[in-house]
Amino acid sequence: MMNNKNKTPTRAQQPDIKLQMLISILQQAGREIILPAFHSSIQTSKKPDGSFVTETDLACQHFIEAELIKLDDSIAFLGEEMSQDEQLQCLKDNNSYWCLDPLDGTTNFITSLPAFAISLALIQAGRPQLACIFDPVRQETFTAERGVGAWLNGQAIQCSQQTQFSDAVGFVDFKRLDRPSAISFACDRSYRSQRNIGSCALEWAWLAAGRGDFIVHGGEKIWDFAAGSLIAECAGGSVGDFNAEALFPCQALSSPIIAACKPSIQKSIQAQLKRNH
Repeated sequence: MMNNKNKTPTRAQQPDIKLQMLISILQQAGREIILPAFHSSIQTSKKPDGSFVTETDLACQHFIEAELIKLDDSIAFLGEEMSQDEQLQCLKDNNSYWCLDPLDGTTNFITSLPAFAISLALIQAGRPQLACIFDPVRQETFTAERGVGAWLNGQAIQCSQQTQFSDAVGFVDFKRLDRPSAISFACDRSYRSQRNIGSCALEWAWLAAGRGDFIVHGGEKIWDFAAGSLIAECAGGSVGDFNAEALFPCQALSSPIIAACKPSIQKSIQAQLKRNH
């Protein structure tokens, strides 16, 4: 057997230095904050939009923001657990900022369903440039660097090669689709099958890794798609809103999402949406 111990790592195993530091920060937050609280009794409250927030969300955001300030205090910060006014002000005032979801899949986390992640992107010149999604349960770290590639635990990944919508398996969030579209995607089965795992970040990461063929979501927040959209794009996916417009530059906190492993599937989804209106 060949001994690879002293083999020089490939570029796919040597991400940007700043990206390496983001990986370290997110992994530490997952190990030391999120996992110790999983399955334990935690305090929860509801935000104005009806979604849950826990003390773990808040602690994770506080830790990561502090670490990012140490890394580069010249970059602004936008986190899910900030007030909406603060989030909108960040979008208005800054062309470069960190965009963080400290615990994507909070409902899963609360109900002991092991599907949640930390999602972080560096937005510069109005577009994501670096991205990291860390799944602490599976110890999977998905990363991307614009113009270079996408990786899972240091190994290059790419979207599936599926080109036929009829054979595609997708992630569909029925709750946030308008009623005609939700009924169509539930009843007019022009695709093979669908899943919804309750974590936008993991759905994006799994699309990039070839574990699904498309995403349809009626309204993801910017912290839901900032990192994942770059990882999927760098893995060869087609990413946009319901009109196939780019998600960035972004001045709104939410956007409808169509992402697919291939343009042909993205176009099929758009056609199905248009038939309902």
